[in-house]
Amino acid sequence: MRKLMYGLSCCMLASVLMACGSGAKKADAAADNEAESTESATPAYTVLDNPQVDLSQFQTDKDGYIVIFNGKDFTGWRGYGKEHVPGKWTIEDGAIKFNGSGGGEAQDGDGGDIIFAHKFKNFELEFEWKVAKGSNSGVFYLAQEVQTNDPATGAPRMEPIYISAPEAQILDNENHPDAKMGKDNNRQSLSLYDMIPAVPQNAKPYGEWNTGGVMVYKGTVVHKQNGENVVEYHLWTQQWTDLLQASKFSQEKWPLAFELLNNCGGENREGYIGYQDHGDDVWFRNIRVKILD
Repeated sequence: MRKLMYGLSCCMLASVLMACGSGAKKADAAADNEAESTESATPAYTVLDNPQVDLSQFQTDKDGYIVIFNGKDFTGWRGYGKEHVPGKWTIEDGAIKFNGSGGGEAQDGDGGDIIFAHKFKNFELEFEWKVAKGSNSGVFYLAQEVQTNDPATGAPRMEPIYISAPEAQILDNENHPDAKMGKDNNRQSLSLYDMIPAVPQNAKPYGEWNTGGVMVYKGTVVHKQNGENVVEYHLWTQQWTDLLQASKFSQEKWPLAFELLNNCGGENREGYIGYQDHGDDVWFRNIRVKILD
């Protein structure tokens, strides 16, 4: 009887060990598959390295700011992913104007976002802005020009600017539906779009000029609106990663955007300043940048 019990015990132990081994292999295989799935979900991409303008060619004002828009023409500016400024952007009364198509974001063939063709690292951006009734736009910073290949044709294509750049929202809070979307008003003017609401929300009504600003210094970011700091956060921290994961740019929802934004500014932690074509009339003027390095 003892020999029989001993034999049964050995068999049971062997079965348990085999089951554990099988389970471990399955767990390892599942982990490998998950890793492969995550990697495959992020497509290959290229960050374009296009020529930049020489800042010494631009006027520095009495406050030490470089005036990057002269109020007369688009010197230093071009379309995102383009060599020219799209025709929907014009100069009107000393301001950059986007002439809305009414068709939504970048729906017109002669539209698209614009950038100032120089990458900034630590800086303070100041500008004035106004919108028409119901208008939507945005100010991008630390932007990269990102190119992927179309999965159907293999042809190169530009990814949208906001896949790599934080956005300071520009909006008619009273009349555009985006103001009521998102969470806790985090899509209203000068908010960090879809992540942090601007507080206090002190934007003026459509048709009136507002002042705006963005300061980036060694990872600390501050948005300003009409003389008040309304947003503060810190790039390249756990806080920043958590903000992304809770937004439309999460790793699950948009793996490429998450990867690029989580490493905002790339290896050099610098990027372009840009203005958004969202299909609506919007104006920007008195645009200047102070280098904080």
